[in-house]
Amino acid sequence: MKSIQKNIFPFLVILFLSIGTACHPQASSVEDSNNKKEWKQSEEKNKSPKIDLSHWKVTLPIGSPKPINVSPPEILDYANNPTLQKYMYNDPKDGALVFYATPGATTTNTKYSRCELREQIVPGKNNINWTFKEGGRIKATIAIDEISKNEKGKYDKVIVLQIHGRLSDEQRDLIGKSDNDAPPIMKVYWNNGRIRLKSKFLEDQYATDKEILKKSTWKDDEGYNFPKKVGFEKFTLEIIASEGKMKVILNDKYSKIYKGIDMKRWGIFENYFKAGNYLATKNKNAFAKVKFYDLTVSH
Repeated sequence: MKSIQKNIFPFLVILFLSIGTACHPQASSVEDSNNKKEWKQSEEKNKSPKIDLSHWKVTLPIGSPKPINVSPPEILDYANNPTLQKYMYNDPKDGALVFYATPGATTTNTKYSRCELREQIVPGKNNINWTFKEGGRIKATIAIDEISKNEKGKYDKVIVLQIHGRLSDEQRDLIGKSDNDAPPIMKVYWNNGRIRLKSKFLEDQYATDKEILKKSTWKDDEGYNFPKKVGFEKFTLEIIASEGKMKVILNDKYSKIYKGIDMKRWGIFENYFKAGNYLATKNKNAFAKVKFYDLTVSH
């Protein structure tokens, strides 16, 4: 009997230690799993957009007598800027940068208000821009978060991307204009769930170089709707401008190309990109929230 007890005791000790060793890693594994889950949930709740704003200024739908503009470096701290917080802010749930606009203050030569970025190749300055010969590319992932409806029950329109023309100081003086404003060669609308493009063409293709500097020489084209609706889902837009040519791509699948005499002669202008929320209505109850998940520009 004593012999049996003597032999069993070491066996029980070994068994106990084996069970303890086997159980400990399992408890640690559960704890690590819980920590990872909590960390992931915390990360998802505090997502922030990865958009470089160092070469953009923003125009707000507020201000008097002119809309408020915020340029670099102040725009970089937009999340803590009390003037910007209502109109330009992060959505921590999905990491989007939100642009909010309602009818309000308007810029010179326009009739609608906006919360929209304006490209600045040199931060803080508007007088250095680019030509189609130099080329430019913008790509963005966007979604319409919320938007009002008009009296006919259709959603209001909003411009999310633009290529805008600009006169040099010499061109401005040549035609006796008081500012450097030129037409936009491309406006990209979200229009009742579809992406719609609006460009310009020369009414008189034989107009002189001086004549084509005037806005009145350029007319709106009939517009183009991409065949696939985007609705309120995320969509990706890319605009590529090069000498005598402009290409717009939706979701890396559908494209529209502009080329010919109008694009060639557009090369006389300087240009800059715009991105954000340009709300195309004056209805006092209108509003729109546009989300940008990424935004990149290259030249």
